[in-house]
Amino acid sequence: MAIATLAVYHSLIFVWYIFVTYSISLVRAEDRPSEVFLYGRQWKYLTVLNLVLQAVFYGVSFLADVLRLIKKMRSVKYVISCRDLLFSVLAFPVATFVFMSFWVLYTYNRELVYPKSLDGIIPMWLNHAMHTIVLPLALLEIFATPHRYPSKKKGLVLLGFVSVAYLSWVLWIYSVTGEWVYPLFTFFSPVGLAAFFCSSLILINLFNYGLLLFIKNLQMKEN
Repeated sequence: MAIATLAVYHSLIFVWYIFVTYSISLVRAEDRPSEVFLYGRQWKYLTVLNLVLQAVFYGVSFLADVLRLIKKMRSVKYVISCRDLLFSVLAFPVATFVFMSFWVLYTYNRELVYPKSLDGIIPMWLNHAMHTIVLPLALLEIFATPHRYPSKKKGLVLLGFVSVAYLSWVLWIYSVTGEWVYPLFTFFSPVGLAAFFCSSLILINLFNYGLLLFIKNLQMKEN
């Protein structure tokens, strides 16, 4: 794909994620059902944090495209390195995890992750913008832009650090409010909850690196 075309594409997706994030912020606190408590507002949900993450990634991607167009070689190498690391370690795996975990739980019992009362607060298009479209866009990015992926060890360490940071935020909210961010967690014992967190981290890494390895091999065959 030509650099100018990529720049237009990345700018449009960047604006899309800004729009979706802004739309979430317009949901008034007093209109939210009792299942959605106010502490931490929307910033306690991985879905919303993922929207911000995607916006940052596509903003960096657009910047890299612009720098390539104006041939700022010294700056562009650093920005491209940040773009590739951001995509492979965070943007892609988090988007994948949000899509898979949400729809699996929603299909099993939506009350565990997205209570029916939210249907009157969050429109259907916004629900799909947050939980569905994120994965197709992430997959399209793999084929639209060549990325250099970090070593498996580096990727695991960085993704593990971010995962622990988010889990610490979830646990902090529980310690302050006495309520879990996600109703699902109320069904686990402390040991079961620890096992659930660990298994989620393992699954996201296995799926992420398995898929990226498959795509890298596919791209090598095409070249």
